[in-house]
Amino acid sequence: MVLLSCAVACMYKPYKEPSDLLKISERVTFIFFIVEMLIKMVALGLFGHRQSYLSNNWNKFDFLINSVHVVDYLLAFCGINWQISKPLEPLRLIGRIPSMRGLMKVLLDMAPMILNVFFLYVFIIIVFAIVGVQLWAGQLRNRCFLGEDIIGKYNVSISPYYKPKDKYVFICSPDGLHGARRCSNVPPYMQNGKVCSLAAPDHALAANHSLLTAGGVSADACVNWHMYYNVCRPGIHNPQRGAINFDNIGYAWLTTFQVVMLEGWTEIMFYVMDAYCFWSFIFFIPVTIMGSFIMMNVCAVVIVNQFSKSTQRDKGKPPAAAASIAWLCDKLASCLRVISSKYNSRRRSAEHPSDSGSMESSFMVHIWMPVKRRLECIVNSTLFNEVIVFAILFSVVTLAVEHHGQPKAFTRILQVTNLVFVIIFIVEVAMKLLVLSGAYFWDPNNVFDFFIVISSVWELIAKADSRLSILRAFRLLRFVRLVKSHPHLKRQLLVLKRTIEEAVVLCGLLLVGMLVFSLLGMQLFGNKFNFQTKDGVTFTDRKNFDTILWSMVTVFQILTPDHWNLVLYNGMAATSPWAALYFVGLILFGKNIILNILMGIVVESFQERRSSSALSSCADLTHLTPSGEGDNEENFQHAISGDCSPSGLRPSRSTEINTEEETDTNERSLSLIQRVLRWCKEHEDWSLYILSPQNRLRVCCQRVMSHTMFDHVVLCFILLNCITIAMERPGIAPKSVERQIIDTSCYVFSTIFMIEMFIKVLALGLVFGKESYCHSPWNTMDGLLVVLSLVHALVSLASSGMKKKLGILKVLRLLRALRPLRVIKRAPKLKLAVEALIASVKPIGNIVLICCTFFLFYGILGVQLFKGKFFYCAGKDTRNITSRSECLSANYQWVRKTYNFDNLPQGLLTLFVMFSKDNWVSIMHDGLDAVGVNKQPVQNYNEWMLLFFISFMAISFVLLDMFIGVMVETFYQCQQKQKIQNRLLQEEEAAMRGGEMQVQEPERPYYTHYSPMRRSIYDLCVSDFLDYFMTAIVFISVLMMAFEHYNEPEYIERFVEYSYYVFTAILVMEVLLKLVGFGVLRFFTIGWNLLDIVVALISVISIVLEKTFLKVLPFNPSILRVCRVLRLAQVLKAKKIRLLLKTIIKTIAQVENIILLFAFFFFIYAVLGVELFGRLSCSDDNPCYGLHRHANFKHFGMALLTLFQVCTGDNWSGIMKDTLRSCRPGDSGCLSYLHWVSPICFTSFVVMGQFVLANLVVAAIMQALEDSNELQSKTIYLPSQEGHDACLQDGEVDEEEENWFEATSSLK
Repeated sequence: MVLLSCAVACMYKPYKEPSDLLKISERVTFIFFIVEMLIKMVALGLFGHRQSYLSNNWNKFDFLINSVHVVDYLLAFCGINWQISKPLEPLRLIGRIPSMRGLMKVLLDMAPMILNVFFLYVFIIIVFAIVGVQLWAGQLRNRCFLGEDIIGKYNVSISPYYKPKDKYVFICSPDGLHGARRCSNVPPYMQNGKVCSLAAPDHALAANHSLLTAGGVSADACVNWHMYYNVCRPGIHNPQRGAINFDNIGYAWLTTFQVVMLEGWTEIMFYVMDAYCFWSFIFFIPVTIMGSFIMMNVCAVVIVNQFSKSTQRDKGKPPAAAASIAWLCDKLASCLRVISSKYNSRRRSAEHPSDSGSMESSFMVHIWMPVKRRLECIVNSTLFNEVIVFAILFSVVTLAVEHHGQPKAFTRILQVTNLVFVIIFIVEVAMKLLVLSGAYFWDPNNVFDFFIVISSVWELIAKADSRLSILRAFRLLRFVRLVKSHPHLKRQLLVLKRTIEEAVVLCGLLLVGMLVFSLLGMQLFGNKFNFQTKDGVTFTDRKNFDTILWSMVTVFQILTPDHWNLVLYNGMAATSPWAALYFVGLILFGKNIILNILMGIVVESFQERRSSSALSSCADLTHLTPSGEGDNEENFQHAISGDCSPSGLRPSRSTEINTEEETDTNERSLSLIQRVLRWCKEHEDWSLYILSPQNRLRVCCQRVMSHTMFDHVVLCFILLNCITIAMERPGIAPKSVERQIIDTSCYVFSTIFMIEMFIKVLALGLVFGKESYCHSPWNTMDGLLVVLSLVHALVSLASSGMKKKLGILKVLRLLRALRPLRVIKRAPKLKLAVEALIASVKPIGNIVLICCTFFLFYGILGVQLFKGKFFYCAGKDTRNITSRSECLSANYQWVRKTYNFDNLPQGLLTLFVMFSKDNWVSIMHDGLDAVGVNKQPVQNYNEWMLLFFISFMAISFVLLDMFIGVMVETFYQCQQKQKIQNRLLQEEEAAMRGGEMQVQEPERPYYTHYSPMRRSIYDLCVSDFLDYFMTAIVFISVLMMAFEHYNEPEYIERFVEYSYYVFTAILVMEVLLKLVGFGVLRFFTIGWNLLDIVVALISVISIVLEKTFLKVLPFNPSILRVCRVLRLAQVLKAKKIRLLLKTIIKTIAQVENIILLFAFFFFIYAVLGVELFGRLSCSDDNPCYGLHRHANFKHFGMALLTLFQVCTGDNWSGIMKDTLRSCRPGDSGCLSYLHWVSPICFTSFVVMGQFVLANLVVAAIMQALEDSNELQSKTIYLPSQEGHDACLQDGEVDEEEENWFEATSSLK
């Protein structure tokens, strides 16, 4: 009945009148649940004892849903059709399924800590939102308006302010600000594809003159009406239908939340850069780092930690879902066992017939048994397995080489090979069936092989072309059997298997949550996402809540969260701004809680694997140690008994004489080559076989190399070389002074590094020797880069006079980006981080291989489904176009989409874009619209293709979390090694200080000598009253700041200003009281006090500047008021929130090496990006989908900002799409090899940035939280003395009083 009620709720559409059958079903389910509730109430009693109805929380929940249902009927009777109970119907499933009840219990246990995290999360967003209101209130309304009445004066139909054709709004910067866009940057007006250049009065005079003289201005001349958009002032609307702005604290919080979610945040940043200042990105980058990379990951880590603690309590209890699956498997196994035993008994009776049996059956048995034994030997042989393995590999290859537009002969070859492989696999299955009989189906791998063979035979018989041809893609799953043979990959697969098994219940809960939000979305936004284009055509947005199917798809899209901000804009525009609460709640519940629990399951699986491997290794050690000792003892006794005799210890005299004679004879018979080799062996420690260890030149080189300044000087030159490399950009003129300086510096640095290498080679030797130059891999890398630099310099000099540059020179210029690799060896922290990253290559490589197998399967499946179908007709009016021929006959273009499945490489690139959660919804829409080869797409033509895309995205969540699990495990191992080393050092230092420690007379606390007046001030400073009072003052102060908004009345402005003076005076009084109570020196040793005095000073300075130097300063001093929000840190003194704060502080301290790695990779890829993509430009002929005025590779700084956008995953696929465009004639910025270099460059950067380095931050946060928990458990709290707690302002124990208390207690 619960499922029936859910089905009824899903079929209900708020904007349509329900059918009679739907009404009857709804009333039947309602009556059923009411009767069920009444029966339970009568049987158990309503309340008053433990077993009563209302004593059970799930019964209370059912009572609530039924009550809401009753309220719905009452409202419907009054004519109000709200249907509030519809979204609550799926929640009944949670109370009926035991495993979901257990998971909900875990979530409720985690609720207090999750609330603390969300409080800190919301707090940080509020801080940044208040800053946004103070800086940019009303700035995003600026538009370029007409300076005069052009519309009425010349009777033209143009907009009162400039509206561009692209998706970006033209936001201008007024004269008082330093924004990147002015009204003078408005592009000229275009008419019939031509640029207009005339002014309106000139055009009128010219027209009159042409009437008089029948000549003059040509007929094609037109007026540039856009030149009259020359007044920048605030308008009515904000971008994206009013959803993006900082006009008040509500919109500012929502806009900052979008920035933290990293979807569409660059669009917001570009608007602010245009309106206010180019350097506004300094605000947005810390918001993304603090809000997304740190705070969201802290939220994830806390949920993972709490989930692990909660599940450890129920360790021995298997989940109900797992128990039910195990029960089904046991039943199935028992059935198979019965069938197999009956079959075996019949077979034994056939093999051993009775005397009354016929001679014919006995003769058949005697013939069959040798054949069976022979078949068994063949099946169990390694040759048979190798043949099958090769057949699997070659069948995968034949599937991978299929592509769109392949020749017919090639298609016939593939058909023949497909038939051959099907026959091979049929023979394999037949032979195994003959040998194993019924036992064949006991192995799941054999069952899977049998299914694959049956599907292949079905495909051949049906002679299917496309639909059933996808079945052959499932052969690729047999490749997993080959992967399982690798031990490390097998462990990762076991982790994946365990994660999927444990995530079944979580997926069920997520599905229920999605169903609830989908039904709620249908109630709020059903049939409301209907909008009009500029031409007045009404259309329904594809991301809507009209049906339960598309509502579920839209909710899943928001959880990913790809283009969720567009759904938010539509929801706010269609209903009201309060609709944002729905989307924020969905993201907080679905993405930040449920999906993070999935990450907790993956991390817990890795931790259990780690503990099991540690136990197994300990068992192996205990098993191997006695045998090893026995072997050593046995060898030792054998040596004493057999080898320690005099004859065994040294040879006789006659043997020595014979040996000397043989040696002389061998020396005479040595050839010249052997003598040279022997001489080289004897002079191995000579540098280059020329300089002996005592050579003066070599000793001098060794002294130079070992000098402390040598590495510092080389590092300085490397950094200078990096600066000159960063200065490189395509816009430098060939004959300019800057170009000459850069080229000369290249030659100079190459010479310097060659001299450094020469000194090291002379000092250490080149190849041979224990400490030779090439013995160290870092030196080898240095030498290779130096050689490449020299080759680049020589080739540049050789080709300087040529008109056409050599092709090798372009390659060498690209290799210059690798020169910063020489910094690694000379920066210890960076070297340590790189070594840790190299150590994690092996486990990461295993995950990558699993992902490649996963990609290969979906790639081949996508090629079978969509090859040749991702084409569309590009033209003005394509509504009546249905095929490629019609498109070409209409003089339109038949265009292929950039991301498609025409061949396997293209399919893998498309799947990688989807895997990164960027723009996957657009690719899914292309797949749904695909009709056929050379057919125009039709919207939602095949909705069954949702299974392909949704299943891929669902599995990608688990694989991405496995990346996190691998990084956490690797980081944990590195931290454990570091802790062991630190512990050993501490023990050594403690042993050295052990004899020096003496018992000293304890000192009394410092405040015991205070006067009564000062002691009362001290008691006030450390009291809870002052903390609560100042916290209330700070809250009220921030509340006053939150009241400020765009176009606020004058009385609010004056009220906020006067309150600011009052709050500043209170802050100054608090600082003065603490200076008296603690003393100056002790005051400055407390971190919170430093924050207080900084805020007080900035507040006083802002008031002084605002009242005296307002007209002189280049900035508005009221901006300094923003620093008051720092006092909100007072609320972080709560115990659990302080633990989170310490975690964040420890994380920031630990991610120093990670930041160095980020900077290192950003530098290399920025240099590569400038060299490869610096010449790409956007125009009407070459429109851009990701590149922008503020996102390009024209110079090094802009390339860094663009790479940060790619690292956050915001429209990076659009940027790569712009670099993959086909070169057109006359396009000098397009390089012919970009179509294969660009995917390698971007995919490698995304893997390193999003999947590896960003997950290292998660590992660092997890380790920091563990350390904070350990410190929290060790904290000592003293009893209160003299009526107050012995805690200072920062919540920590007073060290002096603690030491005095401990010392006096020990003396007693």
